[in-house]
Amino acid sequence: MSQATDGINLTAYAAGADSDAPPRVDSTTVAEARRQMEICNACRYCEGYCAVFPAMAMRRAFSEGDLTHLANLCHNCKGCFHSCQYAPPHPFGVNIPATFATIRQESYAEYAVPRAMGRLFERNGTVVAGVSALALTLVLVLVVALQDPAVLWSAQTGTGAFFRVIPYPVMVNLASLTFGWAIVAMILSSWRYWRGTAPRSRLPLSGPAVAEATMDVVLLRNLGGGGHGCNDLDDGFSHTRRWLHQAMAGGFMLCFAATCVGTVYHHMLGWYSPHSFWSLPVQLGTWGGVLLCIGSAGLLYIKAVTDPAPVARRLLGGEVAMLALLFLIGATGLLLLVVRHTGAMGFTLALHLGLVLAFFLVLPYSKMMHAPFRALALLRNAMEKRR
Repeated sequence: MSQATDGINLTAYAAGADSDAPPRVDSTTVAEARRQMEICNACRYCEGYCAVFPAMAMRRAFSEGDLTHLANLCHNCKGCFHSCQYAPPHPFGVNIPATFATIRQESYAEYAVPRAMGRLFERNGTVVAGVSALALTLVLVLVVALQDPAVLWSAQTGTGAFFRVIPYPVMVNLASLTFGWAIVAMILSSWRYWRGTAPRSRLPLSGPAVAEATMDVVLLRNLGGGGHGCNDLDDGFSHTRRWLHQAMAGGFMLCFAATCVGTVYHHMLGWYSPHSFWSLPVQLGTWGGVLLCIGSAGLLYIKAVTDPAPVARRLLGGEVAMLALLFLIGATGLLLLVVRHTGAMGFTLALHLGLVLAFFLVLPYSKMMHAPFRALALLRNAMEKRR
């Protein structure tokens, strides 16, 4: 976008033409976000739309940490874009959803551990696909190398059938190493994000602030926009994206719960998989897989048909790749349930395990980091309101 329109220098307008301060050295996205936020702070038409604009109104100036915090507080409901009198084609060109989406992605890369991995994965769906392919290849090669083809392609039934295809130590060690690293990397990245966006004055942490932030996370309250819902496809209001997010998050948690219950069954009760269809781990995994597929497929559809104007198009590759990976994990898990007593079980098990390992490997560097970062942004917002 041109910096000068109708004789107005927008950069000078955003920074304050009368300021004696030396010019800041910021990324193009940060400078553009600061310009747009200062326009919004003067207008305040959208103040009741979501948590971003009341948080914005607490500030007279916007540091890079403030902008990163506001960007992660944004739930991309797009209501502000469709209501903004300064949105394109107005010369001010205010497009908060697209600008904040870019800053969020940059924050995932900036605070990643190690940072080089974050930069590698930034805006790159090809890397996600490549890692997925490598993980699948590794698992398939291991299975073929460790097992007699007669075992791999014959029906396996009864207790321990899965482990006759992929030995238990191989399966557990691969999953534990990748998942363990993902959790450690996410915790370290979240700590770096909190430190990097923390205000200079210490904010009081209180029970009510934690409770408010927790409810905001669980209910996805800010995906309700100003109360009528998000602008999922156009300027019409809808809660569809909110319910799809809930379905995907709920499905993921049910699948995780199924794994935890299965672990308790195996190590504490001596009940080995595969379990009966009506057992708790199978029921949790089945409904989790169904919700995961519904949520990820629905969000993929919305990304395909939504109004492109408030969307950061260059980020779509990585976002689509992650949603597709989640859908395939849910779909192969359900397929494994269907074919687990047939000769197709071995290949399907290896395929499912490879996709799960790929997800763990890319998890700390992908858009999935919006979950901890947004939770911390909501907590900081709740603390600021009580300051």
